Amino acid sequence: VQLQASGGGLVQAGGSLRLSCAAFGRTFSDYAMGWFRQPPGKQREFLAAINWSGERTYYADSMNGRFTISRDNAKNTVYLQMNSLKSEDTAVYYCASPKYMDSDFEARGAYEFWGRGTLVTVSS
Repeated sequence: VQLQASGGGLVQAGGSLRLSCAAFGRTFSDYAMGWFRQPPGKQREFLAAINWSGERTYYADSMNGRFTISRDNAKNTVYLQMNSLKSEDTAVYYCASPKYMDSDFEARGAYEFWGRGTLVTVSS
């Protein structure tokens, strides 16, 4: 399984970015997907997850409605729309996928396959 995240970059506080993650190597539509991030000097944290069909989503409480996860199974791609960005959103953002089709997509520990990450820098 290969996951390739893209869309990161430098953005001013209050701005928006949309991250993308393309998946290769297995049937994308069979698996949940998730987004995580790792701020500088901090541990990686969970942001959002989406089930295989896109009908169910789950967010970390700290997102406060600013981030939206979605997927396009025809394009083998999951997205993270990020609005009202703040300097504390500066981090490397990772997409991830569980190893098993029947994993609980809300379980952070289920995510075993990881992309290389894309850096988001929010300037204040």
